[in-house]
Amino acid sequence: MTTRTVTIPHLGRVEGHGGIHVTLEGARLTEVNMDIHEGSRYYEKLLVGKDFHEVQGIITRVCAICSADHTVAALVALENALGIRVSERTSALRGLLLRGAAIESHALHVFALALPDFLGFESIMSMAERFPDEVAFALRLKQLGNHIQSIVGGRAVHPINTLVGGFGRLPSHKTIDSLRRDLAQVMDPLSGAVELVSSIDVPEWAAQPTLYVALRPRGSDFGFRGDVICTSGGAENPVEDYGQSVREFTVEHSNARHAALETGETYMVGSLARLKLWGDRLHGVAEESFGVLFPDGVTDNVLLNTRAQLVETVYCVESAVQFCESYLAFEEAEIELQEVEARAGSGIGAIEAPRGTLFHEYELDDDGKVIAANVVTPTAQNLANVERDLRHSGDCLLQTAGVSDTDLKRSFEMIARAYDPCISCSVHLVRPGR
Repeated sequence: MTTRTVTIPHLGRVEGHGGIHVTLEGARLTEVNMDIHEGSRYYEKLLVGKDFHEVQGIITRVCAICSADHTVAALVALENALGIRVSERTSALRGLLLRGAAIESHALHVFALALPDFLGFESIMSMAERFPDEVAFALRLKQLGNHIQSIVGGRAVHPINTLVGGFGRLPSHKTIDSLRRDLAQVMDPLSGAVELVSSIDVPEWAAQPTLYVALRPRGSDFGFRGDVICTSGGAENPVEDYGQSVREFTVEHSNARHAALETGETYMVGSLARLKLWGDRLHGVAEESFGVLFPDGVTDNVLLNTRAQLVETVYCVESAVQFCESYLAFEEAEIELQEVEARAGSGIGAIEAPRGTLFHEYELDDDGKVIAANVVTPTAQNLANVERDLRHSGDCLLQTAGVSDTDLKRSFEMIARAYDPCISCSVHLVRPGR
C-alpha cells in the first residue's frame, strides 16, 4: 500500500504560525497533526513575583487580537482573589469592551479570513474586486470594534484604562452617545451581510457529531460572562472546577497544549458552541439573523462557525447599544476606582472570548504578589477537535472520485480556519502533568 504525505507548512489567513501534516496509506488517513510552530510565550512564569496591579498590563500582551478578553478575564480573577466586587457601571463598561473586542475579531475573521474560502478567492483583496461594498463595510465594522475598545480601554489594543477595581478614566456621556449612534448606523448593512452569507453553500463533508462547551450566560439572556461550564451533552460544572473539567495535555508535534474533558472527549468552544447551547436566548435582530443563517437550528458542521460569528456580531452591535443606554443612565463622573488592599488569595476568571471559553487563575501572597498563574485559551482547547475534524473530512473526501492532494489541502485549510485559531494565545508555558 502506497504511503504519502500531504503537508501545509504554513497555514495562511490565521493569527500566528502553524501548519498541517497528514500521512495517508492508500485512501486512509493514518496521522493527522495540527502543527503549531509559534515559539512558546512564558507569560505565566513571567507573572510570578509581580504585584497584582501589574498583571493585566503584562498578560494582555499575549495577543493583539484578544487583548481585551485577556484583560477582563485577568481582572475578574484578581478581583476574586482580592475579594473585590466591582460596581454596576464598571461591569457594564467591561461588557461594552467585550462587545467591541468581539465585533473587531469577528469582522476580521468572517470577511477577511473565512469568506474568501467559501467564495473561491485567495484573499480579501481579490474578493474586493467583486464585492467592494461588502469589503469596505467589513473594514468599517472592524474599525468600529477597535473604536469601542479605544473608548473603554484607553486604546484599541492592549487596554491601559482597565484596572483592578474599576477604570482610570470614565468616558463622557457625549462620547458614549456618539458611539450609540455609530452602532445604530451599521445595523442595515450588517443585515445585508447576513443575507449574503446565507446564500453561500456550506460543504457537507465537514459535518460530524460534535461536543460543544460554553459558559452558561448570567441571567436569562445571551452573553459572554458566566459562572457554570456547560456541555451539549448535559454536563455542568462550576467555573471554580475548570481544572477538573478541562484536562490539558501536551503533544510532541505542537508547541501548544491540547485539551479534552475529564471523560477524554475532545470538544469545540466558540461561536458555534455558544449558539448551539444558548441560541434560543437571542432577541431582536440577532434572533432574526439566527433564523436566516440557521433555519434548521445549529447542526454539527464546523464550517458553520463563520455563520455563528456573524450572528454574534449582530448580537454584539445590538447589545452594545443597550450598554450605551445603560451607561447614560448613570450620573456622569470622571473616574470610578475602588481602593484595593493587598492580601493572600486565589481567584479564577472565566469569560467567553470570540474564539471560546477563556480561563485565568492567579494565586497571590500576603503582599499581593503572584505565586502562581494559569491561562487556558480557547484555541488550546479546540486543537484536539481540529485534528479530529481534519481526519473526518479527509476520510470523507477520499471517498470521492478524483479528489487530488490540492483538493485535500484546500479543504484542510478551510477546516482549520473555520475554528478561527489564535495561535499566539495557545503557546503558553508547558507544565508536565497539567
